[in-house]
Amino acid sequence: MSKSIELSIVSTLYKSASHVEEFCQRATDTAKKFSAKSYEIILVNDGSPDNSLSIAIQLAEKNSHIKVIDLSRNFGHHKAMMTGLAQSRGDKIFLLDSDLEEEPEWLSEFSEKMSQEDCDVVYGVQESRKGSWFENLSGSIFYYLINKLSGFDIPKNWVTARLMSRRYVNALLLHREREISIGGLYLLTGFDQCAFAIKKHDTSTTTYTLSHKIAVLVDSVTSLSNKPLIVIFYIGVMIVFLSGVNIVYLLFSRFLLDAPISGWASVMASIWFLGGLIVLFIGIIGIYLSKVFLETKQRPNSIVRQVYAESDNG
Repeated sequence: MSKSIELSIVSTLYKSASHVEEFCQRATDTAKKFSAKSYEIILVNDGSPDNSLSIAIQLAEKNSHIKVIDLSRNFGHHKAMMTGLAQSRGDKIFLLDSDLEEEPEWLSEFSEKMSQEDCDVVYGVQESRKGSWFENLSGSIFYYLINKLSGFDIPKNWVTARLMSRRYVNALLLHREREISIGGLYLLTGFDQCAFAIKKHDTSTTTYTLSHKIAVLVDSVTSLSNKPLIVIFYIGVMIVFLSGVNIVYLLFSRFLLDAPISGWASVMASIWFLGGLIVLFIGIIGIYLSKVFLETKQRPNSIVRQVYAESDNG
């Protein structure tokens, strides 16, 4: 069994070559203030196409507290984070991105907040979202829809940076989903969680384009909740009811009022509308079936190619 330590700082690497060295230096300085010797810095290389891995390995050779986990390919940010958390040994785990948009120095403020509130998680929330007005508007709509459709209350504008207790991380790792929606898993895990307002720096262009947000929205909702399937049922009930009322009206008009039945345009519009709904509903059900397919195959969330570290980081 691996030796427990006071602090683990966990981050992922993807196109991080220009930031990783400074990140490690600042993370090391911060960790030393938190715990002079009993700490580790875990860097998970998520199939980065640049030389992030080679730089990280060189840093690990010079600093025994740095541990580099090289994944066999790119598995995605959330799965890479879960891999890093699974490898961590700290009583406290500080998770953040390595692009320096989130500051390693936040650790001291997060730790103070955790002590004051006696909570298991302190997570960062942006005071104001970076980007243009369109990015801010689409982001607000994204969080509104994901919360309404999933039934969860995922904090708006949360960031990766969060300080977590060991018991919380152990509980988080109990989730074995292959299709990970990390924001939902954070909430599903429970425990006392406190928000901390931060100002995220702008060191790179955002990868969350409109199409990416839509994809994340669909994936998150279908991973976290069965509410869309329930909505389909109720819409079907409503359509059957309205169709029944319309049939009764048409029969009443034809036989009691002797009124001719007309309106081919409305009939065609109705056919197109109902046909579109059927295709939409089949698509939603198909998404759920695809997730069931992936879950039943039990593929690993990530595959570690190699770990670069001292046997014991002290």
